[in-house]
Amino acid sequence: MNQFISANINACIGCKTCEIACVLSHKDELTTLEAAHFNARIKLTFTRDVTIPVMCRQCEDAACVAACPNGALIEQDNSVTMIQDKCIGCKTCVLACPYGAIDIKMRQVPLTINGYPFGVKYKAEIMKCDLCSDNATGPACVHACPTNALSFNKIDNLEEMKERVN
Repeated sequence: MNQFISANINACIGCKTCEIACVLSHKDELTTLEAAHFNARIKLTFTRDVTIPVMCRQCEDAACVAACPNGALIEQDNSVTMIQDKCIGCKTCVLACPYGAIDIKMRQVPLTINGYPFGVKYKAEIMKCDLCSDNATGPACVHACPTNALSFNKIDNLEEMKERVN
């Protein structure tokens, strides 16, 4: 069973704190504070009646993993993991995801010819929730949410979560 983040739609106030925490937790990827570089892996969706965060559900037997022709998405360590070097930007994972939780972003990387710098080129990268795998304290969005609308669910606390719902 994969770990995942769940959201309580009754508690979410649409403040976007989760998006900001997500971007800041991946600050190594943040080159400037321009909107084009503000790439949150969690997105708030607003309707007339509800606000809900949308993020990767870390599916078992994930459609995005099966759809990826290069193996850029794999199931590893109880989550769906990205291997950016293998991404070719085909967007098959975007189409396969039933939750709309994956984006492909283009990032500038140095272009070298015969070892000499020759400008820049663009490299496709998968943008989806990685459960803040580099953060020892876990998903930043969960810790930052002021209303506790987000929770990090591990295999061992699913029964507890089920009892709260019933």
